[in-house]
Amino acid sequence: MAHGSLYVISGPSGAGKGTLVNRALEICPNIALSISATTRKPREGEVDGVHYHFLSVDEFEDTIEKDGFIEWAQVHSNYYGTPLAPIEEHLAAGDTVLLEIDVQGAFQVLEKLPQAKLVFIAPPSIEELERRLRGRGTETEEVIAQRLANATGEMDASKEYDYVIVNDDVERATKELARVLEC
Repeated sequence: MAHGSLYVISGPSGAGKGTLVNRALEICPNIALSISATTRKPREGEVDGVHYHFLSVDEFEDTIEKDGFIEWAQVHSNYYGTPLAPIEEHLAAGDTVLLEIDVQGAFQVLEKLPQAKLVFIAPPSIEELERRLRGRGTETEEVIAQRLANATGEMDASKEYDYVIVNDDVERATKELARVLEC
């Protein structure tokens, strides 16, 4: 099916995945970034169709029934998923595609497209991860606690990834990601 390359970027919430992906896209403008869908509410500054496709629970569940996602999961009390059609189109055209998704989704993608390369973005420490989550100012104490608890399992899963990049320095980590993406 696929002629292009597919890279799946994941890691704990607050590890800096979005920052590294955005910086890598500046260096590698020919890479297509898949836009995920979610039922969570937009954060300040997020735009529908740019950062995520923000869907209602009914819309999301309808897409699941139609097998319209390459992967999907319920994470932190919300649905997240990656629409399948745009990925198939890019890969068939020979493009390099990036997916920024959670660990559960990464392994679902690998089951369907075993040629996908998994890239894990890790924080330098759990303490730094907690500082970053609190610094956002967007999550409740309950959500922060849940994300920190989930981070332990996500960090364990990194052993099964093709690449692990520790985001301890944004410039260095961006260069490392660009090398992995071969751009």
